[in-house]
Amino acid sequence: MGSQATNTLRVKAKVISVDNSEVNQFGIVKTGDQTVVAEILNSRFKGKHINAVNILMGKMEFDKIFTEGDTVLATLNIDENTDEVLFGNIVDHYRINLELVLFLLFVGLLVFYSGWTGVRAIVSFIFTGLMIWKVLIPGFLAGLSPIILSNSVVAIFTGVIIFLIAGFNRTGVNAFASAISGVIVTTVLALLFGALFKIHGATKPFTEMLLYAGYAHLNITDIFLSGIFLASSGAVMDIAMDVSASMTEVLNKKPDITRKELFLSGIKVGRAVIGTMTTTLLLAYSGGYTGLLMVFVAQGTPGINILNLNYVAAEVLHTLVGSFGLVIVAPLTAFLGSFILLYDRKE
Repeated sequence: MGSQATNTLRVKAKVISVDNSEVNQFGIVKTGDQTVVAEILNSRFKGKHINAVNILMGKMEFDKIFTEGDTVLATLNIDENTDEVLFGNIVDHYRINLELVLFLLFVGLLVFYSGWTGVRAIVSFIFTGLMIWKVLIPGFLAGLSPIILSNSVVAIFTGVIIFLIAGFNRTGVNAFASAISGVIVTTVLALLFGALFKIHGATKPFTEMLLYAGYAHLNITDIFLSGIFLASSGAVMDIAMDVSASMTEVLNKKPDITRKELFLSGIKVGRAVIGTMTTTLLLAYSGGYTGLLMVFVAQGTPGINILNLNYVAAEVLHTLVGSFGLVIVAPLTAFLGSFILLYDRKE
């Protein structure tokens, strides 16, 4: 593995020419081999040309077609002794620059609108991404318990995000305690209904491919279930923060408010937030399955058949269990907040 890393170099390249004579088209599907000649644009091999074969498998979600002038990401296999390119492979279209531009626009808008809070939000955004990429995913692949690992990761980045945004104060403590409680409830419901639904983790794309790639020991069902509360943890955190911050604002405006009044204020805020947030989850999940739903409708598949298919039932489980966490965390935040925010008040 280490030898392969030292011999492989990823570069940016520009397609000079393509040969589609070996490409066969059947309706909208293409199969065969596309020969690509590309010029390397960076690294010590800048200016050199590579010949690569783009194999088309007849699957539109995986296949890519290159045309002259395209900028692509290529991998080079380098001979250690001669430092010459043995062969190159075209990975895909080069999108890093566009992704960077989009990210910088997002950062600029967020900082422009939110100021210092926006900067802290970006820090928490990057931290969360790194926790998932560098801790959660490697932990899954190492065979660690998906449920325990996911809950631990969620607890860590929830604490970092909330305390970065709210500060280490009563508002932050209330939001953190409530968010973690909501995630725990979601975890229990995911485990319970996941077993009752008889759904396994292979319903998710690429999971079966992972098993065949040498990771047959992984508990893909627990990984799937952990994804339920991982996906809803952001929304749970949002509601906990919204309700807690609103209660703090009410308390600042009316310092002599009673515990009951503060609790009822939190309940009212929570009701308004939940009304839109549950729909947000539904739209977020169903948006990724638009194509699948269109196939069902086009074929006239009965609704009862659709809802009983394992991958559709998996999304129903995902959406409803995640929504349970949202509904529970709002009144929980109001209840805990009435004590945490007024912890020095005797009533």
